[in-house]
Amino acid sequence: MRIRVGERWIGAGEPCYVIAEAGSNHNGNLEQALALIDVAAEAGADAVKFQGFRARTLYPRTAGMSDYLKDPRPIYDIIEAMELSPAWLPTLADHCRERHVHFLCTPFDEEWVELLDQYVPAFKLASYEMSHLPLARAVLGRGKPVFASTGAHSIDEVRPLLDVAREIGNASLVVLQCTAAYPTPPHAVNARAIATLRETTGCLVGLSDHSRDPVIAPVVAVTLGNRMPGPDQRFAVEPHELKQLVQAVHQAEAVLGTGDKKVLPVEDELRQFALRSVFAVRAIGAGETFSADNVRVLRNGVNAPGLPPAAYPRLLGRRAARAIAADAPIMSAMVEDGAEPA
Repeated sequence: MRIRVGERWIGAGEPCYVIAEAGSNHNGNLEQALALIDVAAEAGADAVKFQGFRARTLYPRTAGMSDYLKDPRPIYDIIEAMELSPAWLPTLADHCRERHVHFLCTPFDEEWVELLDQYVPAFKLASYEMSHLPLARAVLGRGKPVFASTGAHSIDEVRPLLDVAREIGNASLVVLQCTAAYPTPPHAVNARAIATLRETTGCLVGLSDHSRDPVIAPVVAVTLGNRMPGPDQRFAVEPHELKQLVQAVHQAEAVLGTGDKKVLPVEDELRQFALRSVFAVRAIGAGETFSADNVRVLRNGVNAPGLPPAAYPRLLGRRAARAIAADAPIMSAMVEDGAEPA
C-alpha cells in the first residue's frame, strides 16, 4: 500500500516520511515561525507541521488549569495566547514551498479545516481530536491523506475513525502510535503498538513521538514500520563506543514496550483533561433548540464530561429540558426526553 502526499509517495519501498513538529513554538511571532521552517528544511525533514486552533473552540472558559504545564494561568488563556493567525497561512505555505518542505497544520475545528484546505497536501488529526468524529469526518471528507495520532486511546477506540474513513471513501489514512505524555518516558513509548496498529487497521503506520531522546524512538519506529531487522550494531565498534551502544540497546528495549494498544497510566491525567464532549457555549433556556450557535464539542478541562462528540450531530434540533448555564457540559438529563440522542 502506498499513498501520495504532494510529490512524495509514502509506503512500502519508500523512504520514511519525517514530519518536524513546529507546533506553537512560534510564540505568536511570524519571523520565528519562518525560522522553524528553515530549521526543518535544513535538517532534511519532509514536512513541517504547525497547529491551527482557537481557544473558544477548544476549551470552555471553565476548563481550569492544567497541572502538567506548570503554568498558573487557566488553560483557556494559555491556548488563546498561542493561537496561530490565519493571515500567516499564505506566507508559511510559500516559505515551505521555497524551502522544498511540505507545509502541514493540524486543524482543531471545522473552520480551520476549511482555512487549511488550499494550503496543505495532507491533514493531521491530533490524538484528542481522533475521537471527535464530527471533526474527523470534516478532515477525511476533504479527500486528502490524513495522519491520525492515537494517543490516550485504546485499539477499540481507534476503530470508529476507520469506520468513518471507509464510509467517506478516504483510504489515505496513516495511523500513528502516540503516547500522550509530554515528554514521554522511554518505557511508555510502546513502539511495538505500531505493529499492532498495522495488523489491526490495515493502514500505513508510524510514530508520533514525544520522547525527549531525538534518536531512539524514531529509529525503533522505522525498524518496526518497515518490518526490517535493525542495523548490525554489534560489530566494528571502538572501545569508547561500547558504553553508548549498550545504553542505546537498553533504551531501545524500553521504547519497544509491550505492543498492547491501550491507555497508559502516564496518559490518564491528560486523557481526562483533553478529551472532548459537548458543552454549552452560552446560556440556553429551557425548551430552546440546540444548535451550532449554542453548543460545541470542546475539551473537558476540569469539568465532568458531557455527551460524547459522536452525539453532537444528533443533538442538534433537539430541545433543552431545562435552563443550562454557559460553559456547562451537556448531560443526557438536559436533553428533552431525558436520554442521550440516538
